[in-house]
Amino acid sequence: MHETITRMMDTYPAEIDDRELLAACVAACVECAQACTACADACLGEESVADLTSCIRSDLDCADVCEATGRILSRHTGGDAAVTRAVLRACAQACRSCGDECESHAQMHEHCRVCAEACRRCEEACNRVLAAIG
Repeated sequence: MHETITRMMDTYPAEIDDRELLAACVAACVECAQACTACADACLGEESVADLTSCIRSDLDCADVCEATGRILSRHTGGDAAVTRAVLRACAQACRSCGDECESHAQMHEHCRVCAEACRRCEEACNRVLAAIG
């Protein structure tokens, strides 16, 4: 996936600053959205589903924010830097919150552990791009 994202950015007619950093963040967003969606679904299959409602909600919110962030970072024609920064900050926060929630269930549910790891990677990727764009 990361390779396709990078290759697509390489074909872009306009200059893109730090394509590799940006491609890594898009890939982390896509991966996190998938992990969060799958984690929410797995939570719904658990016997203790009532205890996982906050986790499910956090998963779904994070997946939506990650998907939107990945799409916005994939566009490079006349973008608004303020919007990009705001979306990256929102994504990092959604990933932090979801990662924290999933970690609280990680000892009992492997899907929550895997999801928390994906959330941490995405949060870090968003913060790296934020630091690079100022």
